[in-house]
Amino acid sequence: MRVLRIAAQVEAVSLALLLANPLTVHTGAVASLGGPVHGTAYLIVILTVWRASPEPAARQRAWIPGVGGLLALRQLRRTRP
Repeated sequence: MRVLRIAAQVEAVSLALLLANPLTVHTGAVASLGGPVHGTAYLIVILTVWRASPEPAARQRAWIPGVGGLLALRQLRRTRP
């Protein structure tokens, strides 16, 4: 759960930075660094959720870009005893 929590937060923050970059400074370095960071965090979220839970609701939420990790984490917390 700790890996999922960290990856979900990194995914959400990196997407916010990528979306804010063109509206503010529009620096190429932000896009070239933020893109791979976001993509890696997104894949870690998906793989972690698929390994952590057989629950379909959590697995489906993990596929939502940007906030899917946070939604899946919330779903997993709700269903765990």
